[in-house]
Amino acid sequence: MKDKQIVIIGGGFAGVNMAKKLSGENSLQVTLVDRNNYNFFQPLLYQVATGMLDVASITIPFRTLFTKKQNLHFRLGELERIDADSNTIHLSTGSLPYDYLVIATGTKTNYFGMENIEKNALPMKNVNDAIKLRNYLIMESEKYTFCTDENEKRKMRNIVISGAGPSGVEIAGMIAEMRKRKLKEIYPELKNERLNIYLVDAAPTVLPPMSEKSQQYTHKALKDLHINLKLNTMVSDYKDDKVYFKNDETIETKTLIWTAGVTGFKINGIMEDAYEKGNRLTVDAFNKVAHYKNIYAIGDACIQKTDPEFPEGHPQLGSVAQQQGKALAENFIAMTKNKNWEPFKYKDKGAMAIIGDQKAVADMTFPKTTLTGWIAWFSWLFVHLFLLVSYRNKFRTFWNWFNAYLGEGHSQGVMVGQTATDPNALD
Repeated sequence: MKDKQIVIIGGGFAGVNMAKKLSGENSLQVTLVDRNNYNFFQPLLYQVATGMLDVASITIPFRTLFTKKQNLHFRLGELERIDADSNTIHLSTGSLPYDYLVIATGTKTNYFGMENIEKNALPMKNVNDAIKLRNYLIMESEKYTFCTDENEKRKMRNIVISGAGPSGVEIAGMIAEMRKRKLKEIYPELKNERLNIYLVDAAPTVLPPMSEKSQQYTHKALKDLHINLKLNTMVSDYKDDKVYFKNDETIETKTLIWTAGVTGFKINGIMEDAYEKGNRLTVDAFNKVAHYKNIYAIGDACIQKTDPEFPEGHPQLGSVAQQQGKALAENFIAMTKNKNWEPFKYKDKGAMAIIGDQKAVADMTFPKTTLTGWIAWFSWLFVHLFLLVSYRNKFRTFWNWFNAYLGEGHSQGVMVGQTATDPNALD
């Protein structure tokens, strides 16, 4: 029997876990396509942005990951179009035929149609975003030391973070820890200055998806870190160094970090009726896309309402993507053995967020409880270390954390960046 060609578009949590699960199934030839030649661990992006980790700690080339796995292949390219009639995808680097196509493209930053914010804010969605934010913060700190315009310095002292979900909370807490521990040591010019951090969200609480206990603990912990919380407050514009809110308030700032929302990708060649809110593809219990016989979608790219525990669809979490990738792989393996497919059912293991040094929250499912403080913080470190895809990443991350938390107290990497003459310093 001819080997079946499975093409996976996207190498995030869903795509990589599916590919790894299919490793060794030689009757299934798997090609993973991605616009980058590396996988990255998105939950730790903010630690790259603030200098806690280097890029190598959270990235690994796909070809390195697939070494000695004979049925796994990689193709670099940007998806341009799917031709479902001929079972072909067209990439910026050529075309690929498939027997089965799996869309695992994840999401992109949602600016909700606000052009000025898309143009001027700093997102936190990929490695380039994290590096750009890190270099931006470094260069702004350097500029501050020689700036003589008090009006400009006042704007530089304000950092606004929009979105009080896990990403926003984590980056706000990390910047606050940096401010408290190392900033004034490395920049003595800032000794008598005050860096103001604002965390803004349209919701009435921080961490809206998490338990009330987690929300209350996080709210207090952020206040203890002297982070200014502006809840029930929606950003409406950002221009001329000023953030505008729908309640007519404003904050003058040079820095708006945007973590307020995500949306899926619209794919040329997929009919409009296959999409639901947020550009998520409608899939059945086996992750097959509506209206197509051999196209599947997993992770954040899809919405699946067949799971009895999640009738409105699963949350857009890495754990869902990971489980869906593995489950679809197991069904393809079952297909080669003429066995029945199993419908996907998400095993909810809870949610976590880190706030600062020895401050975190964790809503556990088994047993059903909420952890706070250093126990949750340690659990967060352990779980995220375990989820990294390679032993090299695990070792590098552990070593960086050891030096940051148990050695020097906090990484000084946030102060290591490009030179002022580097043309890419702020790109």
